Amino acid sequence: MYRDIYCGLISEKDIDKKVKIAGWVENIRDHGGVIFVDIRDEKGTIQVVSNDDSIFNGLTKESTVTIEGVVRKRDEDDFNLKIATGTVEILISSLTILGKSKNVLPFEIITSKEVSEEVRLKYRYLDLRNPKVHDNVVFRSQVIKFLREKMEKLGFLEIQTPILTASSPEGARDFIVPSRKFKGKFYALPQAPQIFKQLLMCSGFDKYFQIAPCFRDEDARSDRVYGEFYQLDFEMSFVTEEDVLKIGEEIFYDVFKKFGHKEISNEPFRRLTYKEAIAKYGTDKPDLRNPLEIIDVTSVFVDTDFKPFRSVPVKAIKVLDIASKSNSWFNELVDYAKTIGMPGIGYFKILEDMSFAGPIDKFLTDFEREELIKLADLKPNSVIFFIADRKNASKLAGLIRDELGRKLDLIDESKYEFCIVKDFPMYEWNEELDKYDFSHNPFSMPQGGIEALNSQDIENIVAYQYDFVCNGIEMASGAVRNHDIEIMKKAFALAGYSEDTVKEKFKSLYTAFQYGAPPHAGMAPGIDRMIMLLKEEKSIRETIAFPMSASGQDLMMGSPGDVSELQLRETHIKIR
Repeated sequence: MYRDIYCGLISEKDIDKKVKIAGWVENIRDHGGVIFVDIRDEKGTIQVVSNDDSIFNGLTKESTVTIEGVVRKRDEDDFNLKIATGTVEILISSLTILGKSKNVLPFEIITSKEVSEEVRLKYRYLDLRNPKVHDNVVFRSQVIKFLREKMEKLGFLEIQTPILTASSPEGARDFIVPSRKFKGKFYALPQAPQIFKQLLMCSGFDKYFQIAPCFRDEDARSDRVYGEFYQLDFEMSFVTEEDVLKIGEEIFYDVFKKFGHKEISNEPFRRLTYKEAIAKYGTDKPDLRNPLEIIDVTSVFVDTDFKPFRSVPVKAIKVLDIASKSNSWFNELVDYAKTIGMPGIGYFKILEDMSFAGPIDKFLTDFEREELIKLADLKPNSVIFFIADRKNASKLAGLIRDELGRKLDLIDESKYEFCIVKDFPMYEWNEELDKYDFSHNPFSMPQGGIEALNSQDIENIVAYQYDFVCNGIEMASGAVRNHDIEIMKKAFALAGYSEDTVKEKFKSLYTAFQYGAPPHAGMAPGIDRMIMLLKEEKSIRETIAFPMSASGQDLMMGSPGDVSELQLRETHIKIR
């Protein structure tokens, strides 16, 4: 009724054919008796033309129309080679307005990405008409379809897990849902299908996956959306860590090979222990495109007279061939260091004759200089930067490494550089709670099992936990799961949870593990982050059809919003 061909699919093979199209009015141009209109649908844009003004009476941009006419070739002087239909146009015989748009739009569709995010999200249905924004959603659908087909070929069974569940202390804040039927009781939206997928393994399913929604009440940032995100969640029974890592490598390699436009520089992916990643890169999410590495030079300054380096960890970063940089260049780095909580940054240059020059050179002894030359393998015209801090030397050094990579243009933007970071510590010190708590996933299996929990110092216990990282972005997280009830009780006890608490908070797993649980493991690649990286978007919200704003609001739907007094009474809630 409305169309027999898409706008973007019309070509020179359709010349002299009568066609019917439907879409949105993108542009109207009156050339003095001849009116040109660009019509856009999901497949592209085509120009239509008429010298009958009455056909366009009342037409406004972004109105929806259906048009009949004959395809003809444009004059060569009027070719528009920027679009697929740029050599043809439609001479209109009839035009019907289907849905009229207001004369004044909140923003121009074609430049919507230049508008403030708040305005874009308030009128998201208009923003999504922008082909660049629209394409992200289409692209997302294609990737998810590929992932589903890939998982099925690998022998995984797609199973949906509940959205309404019980509150669980898994790290982030839950979104809670009041119960009407059970006064004073609450459901929660799942932070992840973690417990359910482990229960599926206990139920005898060998390989499970789903495109899973996850709900966490945590602040948004460029690579994290507020509220709801999606992951490819999968789990396997009777497997080791290595089995899961190989599946993860295959998934990421195949997805990025098919949908990416850059070289995947390392396959199989490089593997780092958590300790190695922190020591060399200052982060468990290293961007390996940056060739700079952190050097521990603490041993050089054990007996130093230079107070800032005395009795604290001292990290260094060596950079070749930059000694000739201007003072202003170095001052910019000093200013950056101050923004991340450092008092500044110490450095010196190694001159052609291997003498030192710089702000802290006068504080060093000849012995310290000689030791640094050997330890850091210093070369003429290089510069060595120092980061000293009692608690955060590695983290700060990692941030300085990143900044040097940016300032020196060391990042190879033509590559996807993957790595797997593994052997995370099972526990970390929680300063807010003044106790050790789980560092990664409370359901992970400690390396060494119950013996490690009983005999090792808590800070030395390592878990079978792993992350996949690409270009400095965490892409997936996973673990070999704890499937033994005694190990589970002991692991939670070390984090300060009594057996009664474990029974109450994790009743299902606590019970299921007493009926023959298989060894199992899995991981969860983040779909939103995957799309963000493949589409080279700076914000994860660009990959989602209807995202929350950075502040956690749905500006289009008006949520969070008020509910009626009746709704509050039915769910036994009083606002205070």
